[in-house]
Amino acid sequence: MRYLQDEHLQAALRFLFLSMAITVMKQDMAYIRDGKFKIKEPYLELLEKMIFLAKKERKNLRKTMHDENIQVILLNRNDSFSSYLFICQGKEEKRNFFNPAIRKKVEIIVKEMMEKALQSFPLSPVH
Repeated sequence: MRYLQDEHLQAALRFLFLSMAITVMKQDMAYIRDGKFKIKEPYLELLEKMIFLAKKERKNLRKTMHDENIQVILLNRNDSFSSYLFICQGKEEKRNFFNPAIRKKVEIIVKEMMEKALQSFPLSPVH
């Protein structure tokens, strides 16, 4: 049963998956830095821009969540599922997510941030 308003739930879900995407992009930066890439700078620059945009959006979501008194709490995680509790203005809603579905949502956000980064901040020209 749905207890939270759709706009509150959507903000909380976006915040949750955006936070996961930021973690993934930071890990990817570390893999590139430590990896055997011949030319690392363009990839690192793109990821930095993606993370910047994602953090900017997350900051706005965090403000919205604070203003609307919305919280997201991890309840349980195992190999197959992750459970989260969404709280808003005294109402609670528990959601279970299939981990591969979470991965797909995070992948979509990473692609979205990549497109935004390439549109907003063209990569530095090579001299």
